[in-house]
Amino acid sequence: MSDKSHTLNLSRRSALGLAVGAAGVALASPALADEGGATIEWKMVTSWPKNLPGPGVTAQRICDQIGLMSGGRMRVRLYAAGELVPALGVFDAVSSATAHMGHTASFFWQGKAPAAVFFTAIPFGLLPQEHITWIEQGGGQALWDELYAPFNIKPVMAGNTGVQMGGWYKRDINGLADLKGLKIRMPGLGGEVMRRLGATPVSLAPGELYQALQTGVLDATEFLGPWSDRAMGFQKVTKSYYAPGFHEPNGTGEALFNKTALEGLPEDLRAIVLEACRAENGRALAESEWENAASLQALQENDGVEIKFYPDEVLDALRSTSVEVLEEFATKDPLSGRIYASFLAAKTRLSPWSEVAVRRFLTARDGGEA
Repeated sequence: MSDKSHTLNLSRRSALGLAVGAAGVALASPALADEGGATIEWKMVTSWPKNLPGPGVTAQRICDQIGLMSGGRMRVRLYAAGELVPALGVFDAVSSATAHMGHTASFFWQGKAPAAVFFTAIPFGLLPQEHITWIEQGGGQALWDELYAPFNIKPVMAGNTGVQMGGWYKRDINGLADLKGLKIRMPGLGGEVMRRLGATPVSLAPGELYQALQTGVLDATEFLGPWSDRAMGFQKVTKSYYAPGFHEPNGTGEALFNKTALEGLPEDLRAIVLEACRAENGRALAESEWENAASLQALQENDGVEIKFYPDEVLDALRSTSVEVLEEFATKDPLSGRIYASFLAAKTRLSPWSEVAVRRFLTARDGGEA
């Protein structure tokens, strides 16, 4: 039998496959999955440029690991942003059965499900390990599932780019007055905080950021951390790189699955797919920490970038405004309120331990002031 005839034809058997078309095609019976030992072929769409350091690398590695761990019984082909659907079309593509799965970040879907932002990061929120703990131990996953269920999507964590930087600015931020009229790309609730302090948030896909910053469509942009940001080339436009990333203290990437396709997989393959994503959380976070450290040094020593810090006046205003935004957010709808309450409960529980175990240790290790 030829490889071609041995491959599951998605247009004929769509239990796991999704017919690609403008209208999308309803999924067939899951019982047809893996029929006759055929190779199951899936499509993954992403919000990232192909092989972008950080999330682009993570997305490809998940595809590769699924193929490896399944012994070739399942293959996932990655489509980078714009190859099959636009960067910000990933959610709809998975929901409507244009693709089996996606790799993206939840804060892109605030317009569809406002509380989605909590599952990437919120201003002055949880650090990466704290966030993972909330999802896995504090009830976050069940709430995330409930939030996306109306869209026939199952979400899971799938990689982490770590603590983010504050962003690239073409003018210095010496005080609150410098935020007035600032055109900045900052998605999620951080953008709303900036808006209330006089800035103008601009929503753009990752692949559009460099040109927008270069041409003046943007005065500033955040993206991720030094590794990914340097690959995007922002240091060629401005040398001012601000910290801390108040808006994103965590960088969870999400895998989105069409629920019908995921549930149609044999149990062992379904476990492989989910565990490939879960394993990527630790691998990607370690990789990002390692590469961010090296890239930060390269930005300063090779590219002439200056690391700058938001003044205390600005940080204080960002913090207090964040509290206002979050408290208002909690009143949007009952589910948003429950997600906020769960997140806040996790932060309240974990913060004292992080203070004792992490902050005090770092202070002692590095000889700073408590």
